[in-house]
Amino acid sequence: MATPLAASTEKTAFRVLGAISFCHLLNDLVQSLMPALYPVLKQSFRLDYTQIGLITLTFQCTASLLQPVVGSYTDRKPQPYSLTFGMLVTFVGVLLLALAPSYSALLVAAGLVGFGSAVFHPESSRVARLASGGQHGLAQSLFQVGGNAGSALGPLLAAFFVLPYGQRSVAWFSIAALIGVALLARIGSWYKLRMVAKKTTAAGVSSFGRIQVVFAISILLLLIFSKYIYLVSLSSYYTFYLIHRFGVSVRTSQLLLFVFLGAVAAGTIIGGPIGDRIGRKRVIWGSILGVLPFTIALPHANLFWTGVLSAIIGVVLASAFSAILVYAQELVPGRVGMISGMFFGFAFGVAGIGAAVLGKIADAKGIEFVYQICAYLPAIGLLAAFLPDIGRSQDLQ
Repeated sequence: MATPLAASTEKTAFRVLGAISFCHLLNDLVQSLMPALYPVLKQSFRLDYTQIGLITLTFQCTASLLQPVVGSYTDRKPQPYSLTFGMLVTFVGVLLLALAPSYSALLVAAGLVGFGSAVFHPESSRVARLASGGQHGLAQSLFQVGGNAGSALGPLLAAFFVLPYGQRSVAWFSIAALIGVALLARIGSWYKLRMVAKKTTAAGVSSFGRIQVVFAISILLLLIFSKYIYLVSLSSYYTFYLIHRFGVSVRTSQLLLFVFLGAVAAGTIIGGPIGDRIGRKRVIWGSILGVLPFTIALPHANLFWTGVLSAIIGVVLASAFSAILVYAQELVPGRVGMISGMFFGFAFGVAGIGAAVLGKIADAKGIEFVYQICAYLPAIGLLAAFLPDIGRSQDLQ
């Protein structure tokens, strides 16, 4: 493995990026089974929207609280084989999700999958940066698109395999986690050799003052807040919205969710390379604020235009994350794990809290009201105007 995967520090290691992106696909495919299963679980366990939101909250908060801790620790002491361990925990969580006899067991399963995700994301993001050859936006986009593709495949597979056969059929998806374990063990070997060759992970020096960095990071986190609250409104409740408003079948709603998540994957792969070329601030600005007209129009559209608008929203809004993450890494050079853990963790936490809050709102005011109030969240993108300019040619580790 070491020889074929090894790449010089000046070249982009596309085989490594492809492998870590595929593992991201497997990881997020497993995660996406939970929201895809919500209609089945709602009926089987007689859950209300608040309980569904709490499942998402458990998963997202487990991941969000641990990711910055994992990232900060591995900045000081990289753990190449922690990726394999994280996927093993996910494997256990998937089996429990399939066999859970009660609502409390579902929460435990969600927590285990969240724990596995917390270990996976900071270190795999570091692997992507190590393999980037200086094309950091491209590398993060390739890494991220694997996760988005997995998130899109989850509802599709659920529609054709899980819905007809029920909760226990989720156990078959543990095979995906086992494949991930095998691949991540090999990636861990490459990672270990790469760190030995590098010999040091000393932090660089930011070209910005501490107050300016804190201010910029705060703006980026607010942008993540607007992006992920809106995304979770679709990923967790879009199927219910379609069923309630348009009277479509569960399978049709799952297919339309797949279209939206596929658009998210497409947007992810676009954002990073464009940021490498024209600057990440422009991508961030255009992505968050640029989606506002479409989110405002969505609650008033018919079924056809709802599908079209959700796809446009997915492409435009998803293009921001790679640019935001790499921009933050360049603000705080040498702390890839901490920054990755902070932003992945914050995104997961915001999504989890948002899912719970939106569930309460849906129970109280109706599912359509959720999309009416979420429509204005992208207006927070105006704050991107206050971000400092970072040269697109910077190559910071």
